[in-house]
Amino acid sequence: MPIITIDTHSGFCFGVVRAIAEAERQLSDRKASRQTKDGTSPCNPADGHAANNQDDSSLHNPAPLYCLGEIVHNTEEVQRLESLGLRIIDMEQFRQLKDAKVLIRAHGEPPSTYQIAQENRIQLIDATCPIVLKLQQRIKAGFEQMQAQGGQVLIFGKAGHAEVIGLNGQTGNRAIVVGSLQEVEKLDFSKPTMLFSQTTMDAEKYAEIARYIAAQCQKHQVEFKSVDSICKSMSQRAGQLREFALQQDAIVFVSGKQSSNGKYLYSICRSYNPDTFFVSSADELKAGDFLDAQGQNRFARIGVCGATSTPMWLMEDVARHIHQFCPELTDAAGSESHTAVSPNPKCTPSSAVPQSSHTAENRPASEESRQSIPASDASKQPGPEPESL
Repeated sequence: MPIITIDTHSGFCFGVVRAIAEAERQLSDRKASRQTKDGTSPCNPADGHAANNQDDSSLHNPAPLYCLGEIVHNTEEVQRLESLGLRIIDMEQFRQLKDAKVLIRAHGEPPSTYQIAQENRIQLIDATCPIVLKLQQRIKAGFEQMQAQGGQVLIFGKAGHAEVIGLNGQTGNRAIVVGSLQEVEKLDFSKPTMLFSQTTMDAEKYAEIARYIAAQCQKHQVEFKSVDSICKSMSQRAGQLREFALQQDAIVFVSGKQSSNGKYLYSICRSYNPDTFFVSSADELKAGDFLDAQGQNRFARIGVCGATSTPMWLMEDVARHIHQFCPELTDAAGSESHTAVSPNPKCTPSSAVPQSSHTAENRPASEESRQSIPASDASKQPGPEPESL
């Protein structure tokens, strides 16, 4: 009987889970304060943010909760949080706010954002991912070290990405942001160099860049330091998806169209399983993707997976819609483990992807995964020994 399986490694990373949980908590407190009739503070005393000089009107109409930028690159999840009262604003709108409450998302922010908040009496709810926060501190210290040696700091990442803006802000925007080996090859490595990475970048591409810089610095006999700042759970996703894609006859990959992580992980799925479909919501599914001309199921095993910005509830919604097209499908649920099956003979990988294992947390924060898919180890060519973040 045909089976549909949701990849339990897919979904929100820890940092996003944490940020969304904080947003939900703040919005829940706000809702409770609107219902307050006894004059108590709308702010939870436990969070240390009790409001001052409030009148009865502010108790029943508390200030809205703003979020600086989309809390996650997924339209469906953003709309869900907006329905609860979250208001998304950009930097220009942030600069105009006074006496407001603003959530800092997991991507983090540069020091200038905190300065604006102080000047405008904005209360920040800082949900910066702890891994990103530690990286910001390391980059600041690394930049100071390189400055003292007449060196330079490079950040491997996507220019303009929220996390990269926050990271480069630690250097006063004086680090060099590079997105590819081709960009790196244009630089001067006759000076000491320290390399960092945006936490969600491709680990293999980072290693390739690190090897090139190490060779160039060795030629010039100058110091080179590579700091391994790619989030381990992110670097493991590629291998997990490879294993998952090889176990299925077809893959439905769920992600926001603007998610760079989604585009990257989708390309991995498609390279190992050509019958991979990209959708942002269940509404984009078509019966013809799963049924032949006679109305019979085209696939015996359908896998549903997604990006680090895809909520589990959305993948479950997609699975339910697939059931409507293919009523004979059953869920691969109920067991805590799943034995890997032989790879599909039609799925020939176009490139090697490192593998590992990881258990993801998904939205809502209390949701538990339905099934565990083991992943095997794969070897890869080592680059220069990096420092661990």
